[in-house]
This record gives sequence, C-alpha cells and structure tokens, in this order.
Amino acid sequence: MHEAMASLDTKPNLAAPDDIYAMLVDAHRDLTDLQSQRVNVRLVLLLANHIGDPQVIAEAIAAARDDCATGSAHR
Repeated sequence: MHEAMASLDTKPNLAAPDDIYAMLVDAHRDLTDLQSQRVNVRLVLLLANHIGDPQVIAEAIAAARDDCATGSAHR
C-alpha cells in the first residue's frame, strides 16, 4: 500500500514531457469521439487508483476545473 500524500504536487515532474504528450496524442489516434472519451475516463480512473489518496484526487479535480473555468493551461 502507498503512503498517503499530503497535497497535490503541481511542480513539473516529468523526465520527458514531450514523450508523454506524444503518448497521449497517440492513444487517441484513429478513435471515434466516444472511444476517445472512454480512453480519457479509463486513464483518469487508472491514475486516480494509482494515487489512491482522496484528498489529492479532490485537489487535482479542483485544479483541472479551475484551469478550464479560467482558460489557464497551468497553475
């Protein structure tokens, strides 16, 4: 079992962010809109399960919604 995290870490933490972006784009290639939405939902659920800490997940959801509401790409 993973130790619970105290709060959401939004500092850059990807060794190869361009590679991650390419993987995300490739995951949606040749999919219908519905299939693409399903991939997104499944990915979010898998990552939420990996995180496991409800407080961190709630903070991530709030940050994502805030970014969408303000049009900001980063916090």
